[in-house]
Amino acid sequence: MDSGNHNHSCAASTLTSLSPSPTVTNDDSPQINIACPSTGLQKVIEIDDEKRLQNLYERRMAQEIDGTVLGDEFAGYVMRITGGNDKQGFPMRQGILTNTRVRLLMHKGHKGYRQRRAGERKRKSIRGCIVGQDIAVLNLAIVKIGDNTIAGLTDDSVPRRLGPKRANKIRALFNLTKEDDVTKYVISRTFTSKKGKEVRRAPKIQRLVTPLVLQRKRQRKALKLASVLRNKEDAAAYKKLIAQRTAEQKDARRSLISKRRSTRRSQKVAEA
Repeated sequence: MDSGNHNHSCAASTLTSLSPSPTVTNDDSPQINIACPSTGLQKVIEIDDEKRLQNLYERRMAQEIDGTVLGDEFAGYVMRITGGNDKQGFPMRQGILTNTRVRLLMHKGHKGYRQRRAGERKRKSIRGCIVGQDIAVLNLAIVKIGDNTIAGLTDDSVPRRLGPKRANKIRALFNLTKEDDVTKYVISRTFTSKKGKEVRRAPKIQRLVTPLVLQRKRQRKALKLASVLRNKEDAAAYKKLIAQRTAEQKDARRSLISKRRSTRRSQKVAEA
């Protein structure tokens, strides 16, 4: 028995000696994802200085911060906090005034939840909107560009692949008037298909007023007016029919009463 225990202890010590020792990493510094909507570029930086990170803590989503918080190269920049996620991947959500995770009962339409069945509700974890030390990625959007040009962020621009579809938004983008043809300014793309043909793709313009649209509008208006007139005629005919039926009922009632009276008189005459 003693030799068996000794063998077991030796095997356990061998297993513990072969198990890898945990490695300590210094990946706790959060990533700052900076996006520039005017150029279409974004850049990810890491900040190891705890003093600079202190200026980001206790800030809320949609709050604007000065660019010098991130570094001297961002002097003059103004940025807005658009979101982020913690080290476990739970995203920040606007309106939850805490710097920890909470469990909310979510349903269709809530951010961070996708229902699997109709009417389903589920309690899920979500991160508050206040920046804390557990944030792994913080998303910022540039509201105001400073004097310095930042490589990979403001030194270049990426053209928009997709343009607006609505007619008024296309007019606003190209500063057009009502007389200009919107179809000539829609943003399209040309590519080569698998068969080797040049194909042009353009979005269908929404809310575009064309002669066909005006014709259909006049048709709907005419149908509605015809429906109103038809309802009036039907109501007048129904009213006339009701009056006719009422008059017929009154005449029938009078004739019945007169017959009864004549019958009674004839009976009295016969009895006398």
